Amino acid sequence: MKRNEIEQRLRKYLERDRTGVRKELIKLLLDGKKYTTEDIHRFLVEKGYQLNLRGVSAMIGLMSARLGIVKMELGEKNKYYLKKEYEDLVRSILVNFET
Repeated sequence: MKRNEIEQRLRKYLERDRTGVRKELIKLLLDGKKYTTEDIHRFLVEKGYQLNLRGVSAMIGLMSARLGIVKMELGEKNKYYLKKEYEDLVRSILVNFET
């Protein structure tokens, strides 16, 4: 997938973010660490979002499959992280959605 296509998809994805949960998830992934679905769920619930584990899993799956910015590390518990090559792009797009 081309970089400008990823940029357009990410912008549309964030434009449809009515509650801010998508933006919060992306901010979490921008720290460069790897997270399990449970870690992400716990983080978002602590931020006040009402989500179940399946909802978090669906968000991560979409970011991986449709946006192409998330990578999965297989293991006993799969871990997800933002692809290094998209960190700058994601960070620059996120700035537009900070208001």
